[in-house]
Amino acid sequence: MRGELLRFLVARTGNPAEAEDLLQELWLRIRDAAPGPVANGRAYLYRAAQNLILDRLREARRREARDKDWSDTQAETVPGDRVDPQPQALDALIGREDVEVLRAAIAQLPEGAGRAFRLHKLEGLPHAEVAARLGISRSGVEKHIAVAMAHLRRRLEN
Repeated sequence: MRGELLRFLVARTGNPAEAEDLLQELWLRIRDAAPGPVANGRAYLYRAAQNLILDRLREARRREARDKDWSDTQAETVPGDRVDPQPQALDALIGREDVEVLRAAIAQLPEGAGRAFRLHKLEGLPHAEVAARLGISRSGVEKHIAVAMAHLRRRLEN
């Protein structure tokens, strides 16, 4: 019975060490509890084990919320220690340069591949709609997108 319960707990927690802890806690609770007559002992054990798992999850959520509240409070009371939400100037400059490199690479795409790429990737249209707008087949759109992606990959790797 111990092995079955342990497998049950490992399957639900994903952590063998935590499952062992839960199994130990289950035995302690069962020993100290006076439930009265139990119609199905096996079902009772599995339900108690499931309840322990749920208790641990609730406890972890409460702890995370409490820790988040505490860290938010600390950030408000100690403004010098807060992380600046704005990107650093160098990061912003690098981001703008990356965008410009990408724009240039898109501008250099072959005509059909460029149109298909813009409609699908930038405007978010599905392949079927891109095909209808361009008057080509869906496989044609897929080929254009593949050409565009290969072109962009080459350009952005340099």
